[in-house]
Amino acid sequence: MNAFEMNTPAWNELPAQAVKRISINKDQQSVSVDLGAGHLVVSLHALGARLQFVDTDQAGQVDDFVERYGMLTELPAAMNLTLNEEANESIVSGGSHRLVIGHQPLSFKLFKDDRLVQASPSDGHFVRQFRLPPVARLEQGWFVSLELDHSEPVYGLGEKWGKLDKRGQLIRSYNHDALGVNAEISYKNSPFAWSPSGWGAFVHTPSPVTHAVGYANWSQRSYGLLVEADRMDLWLLSAADGESMLADYTELTGRAPVPPVWSLGVILSKAYYKDVEELLATAKEVREHKMPCDVITLDGRAWQDTDTRFAFEWDPKRYSDPAAVIDQLKAMNFKVCVWEYPLVSVQHPLFDEMASKGWLLKDRRSGDTYRYQWDTSCFGEVLTPLPDSGIVDFTHPEAFAFWKESHKPLFDLGVDMIKADFGEQIEADMLAYNGDAGDKLHNVYSLLYNRCVYEAADAYCKTGPFLFSRSSWTGSQRYPAQWGGDPQADWGGLAGSLRGGLSWGMTGAPYYATDVGGFYADQRDADLYVRWTQAAVFSAHIRLHGIGPREPWSYGAQAEAAVDKALKLRYQLLPYLHQTMQAASETGLPVQRAMALACPQDRAAWAFEEQFFFGEQLLVAPCLNPEGSISCYLPASISTIWRRFPSGETFAGGQVVNLTLALDELAVFVPEGAEIPLGPEVESTEDLDGELKIERWWKSC
Repeated sequence: MNAFEMNTPAWNELPAQAVKRISINKDQQSVSVDLGAGHLVVSLHALGARLQFVDTDQAGQVDDFVERYGMLTELPAAMNLTLNEEANESIVSGGSHRLVIGHQPLSFKLFKDDRLVQASPSDGHFVRQFRLPPVARLEQGWFVSLELDHSEPVYGLGEKWGKLDKRGQLIRSYNHDALGVNAEISYKNSPFAWSPSGWGAFVHTPSPVTHAVGYANWSQRSYGLLVEADRMDLWLLSAADGESMLADYTELTGRAPVPPVWSLGVILSKAYYKDVEELLATAKEVREHKMPCDVITLDGRAWQDTDTRFAFEWDPKRYSDPAAVIDQLKAMNFKVCVWEYPLVSVQHPLFDEMASKGWLLKDRRSGDTYRYQWDTSCFGEVLTPLPDSGIVDFTHPEAFAFWKESHKPLFDLGVDMIKADFGEQIEADMLAYNGDAGDKLHNVYSLLYNRCVYEAADAYCKTGPFLFSRSSWTGSQRYPAQWGGDPQADWGGLAGSLRGGLSWGMTGAPYYATDVGGFYADQRDADLYVRWTQAAVFSAHIRLHGIGPREPWSYGAQAEAAVDKALKLRYQLLPYLHQTMQAASETGLPVQRAMALACPQDRAAWAFEEQFFFGEQLLVAPCLNPEGSISCYLPASISTIWRRFPSGETFAGGQVVNLTLALDELAVFVPEGAEIPLGPEVESTEDLDGELKIERWWKSC
């Protein structure tokens, strides 16, 4: 049973962790705590405290995750410490932080100056001091519990489809091919959470982490963290608000570069264009309809032979001259995106070649190259079953270099962008070149995969590096951007996708896109498609994608007119979006900002979890129903007067505005006096001559 499956742990049966001995180390920058059944190393930093728990037999070892997987960009400087020991507690001080360590049992309180940042829970039990142990070594791994105030919200923990406030939820940081946006499982996870009250908790690990965030079966007033490993590297961050928290977290784990301008335009895709004729016909239709669009995508089955993929080869049965096809797309001002995944079919000679060199993951039981078998239940008429495959071992330096360099012919041919799909297929019985088994490699594998493909684009792409990946882990935000997987084509799929993006943004990843129109179970719902497009206009990236056509005219003339209007606005907003991305690259703030992040002093705003700020100035209330109705809270903490964009209609701040929208109408508001840079109407960023020239400024008066 893993930690996520535990319902009501028998905490009272666990041996209490207690301080046996505590001492300051010779470097004067860390303190060692002997726990008898384990060992704790404490250091203090400008951004908070670092608590490293290990088993006793590993007390003299340091498992350097920075060197091993590169989840952190750099370690912040540790403070010089003083240690004061008293009968029942010890006080570790350094810089502006102070950690008070209780001895019997081990517990702690972290202060910044005189403010209590975080502590072991005050949730007592009738028959023992703590309902949950402050620190415990379980069979599954290390457990630490934290205090939650009686109504304190908690945000972050990656791409999650439910409520942004994770309080009351049991969440496992573990990447899945989620097959939708309707459950707890998701494609992008990171064990980092924070509260507007001024604390953050980040577990620096590749291993699964269970988060019982005020989960009532355990304790509704505690936050329990269990890392499924023999060590826990826990960072407790102290910052004034969410913006500062994301700045500190992304200082640790890295920030996203500003993507190329062309990537901000519309990306058109479907699963899938079956041959050259359909691909080129669609591209020509886009230009004939004067639809704004920059990128056209060749999904997996569109350019690869399904039985032999993935081998960086064009299917010769359909693409006798891929260079000529790309040249025709370029002549129509399209950038070209192609799909890949990190698996090699056993039916392609590349499998045997890579296996012979040890470049594929192995079966830890037999030592042979692992043959991954797909679950065929998720395939259908369009998504045909896949063959047994090997999985690229990115921990092998030669395999990493080979996979990276294999992209060069694609970029030399004129490909501009890689859609890096999958990456969640690592299982416990796999073994990597670096000695780690699949349970430890599972999450961080996507980071290694993202890094490899992004470095390939950085090295070889002529139009600037850009990556579109599905699976992500801590640090993946450095290799932008990410899209939200495979949502159901209905209103719940739209809402879940929006929440997933906002939650991912609250976990330090600034750029996100959804499958506009929904990926599966398409009912050709024109209203849904229009509203999804309108919402996606105000995201970092916008891609129309799903099983079946996603061109606007395929939904009828009225839908095409409404979508065309929205996409024209998207392109006019590119100067504003580019400015927002420059700020995101410098601060870690996402392009789409949830209300708790954008309005830290206005608690009433936090409850409105499906509206968001697009950058600093544009407040967006997406329409999530076929009736066209929206309710939008206008925070007075930002402005006492709000104006509807772009009409200029005025509304008082501090109220909820209810509107019924025509199909081509948006609910977007700006604070009075805000200036929004707008560019010209264009069909492609190629028309901008490589520059985001601002044609005019729109100013609310």
